[in-house]
Amino acid sequence: MRSWSHELWRLGLLAVAGSLVGWLFSAPGLGLAAGLALRLIYHLRQLHALRRWLTRNPHSEPPAATGLWGELFDRLYRYQKGQRHTQHRLQATLKRIQESSEAMRDSVVMLDPHGDLEWWNSAAERMLGLKAAHDRGQHITNLVRDPRFVAYFNARDYREPLTLASPVDERQVLQFQITLYGDDERLVMARDITRLHRLEEMRRDFVANVSHELRTPLTVLAGYLETYVTYAQQLPPRLAQGLTRMQEQTTRMQNLVNDLLLLSRLEIDQGGEDHRPLPMATLLEEVRRDAEALAAGRQQIRVELDEAQCLLGSDSEIHSALSNLASNAVRYTPEGSHIVLRWKSHPRGACLEVEDDGEGIDPVHIPRLTERFYRVDKGRSSESGGTGLGLAIVKHVLLRHDAYLEIDSHPGRGALFRCVFPASRLVVAEATAKQVSER
Repeated sequence: MRSWSHELWRLGLLAVAGSLVGWLFSAPGLGLAAGLALRLIYHLRQLHALRRWLTRNPHSEPPAATGLWGELFDRLYRYQKGQRHTQHRLQATLKRIQESSEAMRDSVVMLDPHGDLEWWNSAAERMLGLKAAHDRGQHITNLVRDPRFVAYFNARDYREPLTLASPVDERQVLQFQITLYGDDERLVMARDITRLHRLEEMRRDFVANVSHELRTPLTVLAGYLETYVTYAQQLPPRLAQGLTRMQEQTTRMQNLVNDLLLLSRLEIDQGGEDHRPLPMATLLEEVRRDAEALAAGRQQIRVELDEAQCLLGSDSEIHSALSNLASNAVRYTPEGSHIVLRWKSHPRGACLEVEDDGEGIDPVHIPRLTERFYRVDKGRSSESGGTGLGLAIVKHVLLRHDAYLEIDSHPGRGALFRCVFPASRLVVAEATAKQVSER
């Protein structure tokens, strides 16, 4: 403000002086114009000096000046110096980021908003076969052409990673994870999980083989125990009680083996061959009858049908998932509780719900409920006869149907298990009825 006031004073004094000189020659207007012209010439010279400084050598010291122009030159120089410092700092940070990315064993690929390659580290060259001389500026789907990756990239839903074989070496298994950042740019990371993938395959094969080998001896043992139990009344009470206990544990082991085999099949098989439109009213009614037989009148079970469309999926798998949820509700709710099996619309499509008004579950356990053999109350779960694999089976069934499981529960407020299916899995009931009649 002080520089502006000084400049206005100078301009005013120059105008007065020019007018006085012009008045001496009987031309005050001409004198005023001459005074203002002198000041204009001065400003034009300073403007020319500013332009020459900015265009020829902006990194040098600014031109010498006083007053308003001197302050302007100083401010521009300080701003320019600060910008250079910020630029150098950002360049150093970017260099450190690139160096740290180069040191990573995981592939790192930076994409622009259009999905074109901007930068990648050396690991991406080894895993994905990227070449700096040819691939920069290419779209990522032109280089990683697997249809699953293309669908994953275009879906823009990157909550879960994608596992694929490397486009360079099919024996190498990569896990892709995409992150959105900045102005709709993407960061693609690929991790080599070949060893973990092989270990997981070995675990699945081991569980499947052991379960299969146990099935035959358990069946033989259960058959003999069933025969012996029929003569339990002729045996001493202690021996009869032991036979009954052995039969219960054998049945429990058979259920465990059956669940392990089912889980192994869900993990190994791709599925989809037996998918067809499922009439949900019939399915819910079948599960309700099974749950009522298990409950033996201890709980009240009802069905609510709020969605007319059918679900496109595997009858046996969806029935298994819903039965597991319903049987859990029966086993872990006290006598007199109410259980609801519900098929209703959802913002993402439709959902199957199993809701009860039992004791509820502490939210701290919810993230781990779908893990194998995880139990909230181990003693109570063993007494109920559960195998600890029910929710794991539900999770894998839903994954095979492009769906996911939501759990909402609090102690004393019951529990709600919701299976959310996308709209692509819904079929109009009229079309389903027509297909059935044609068959």
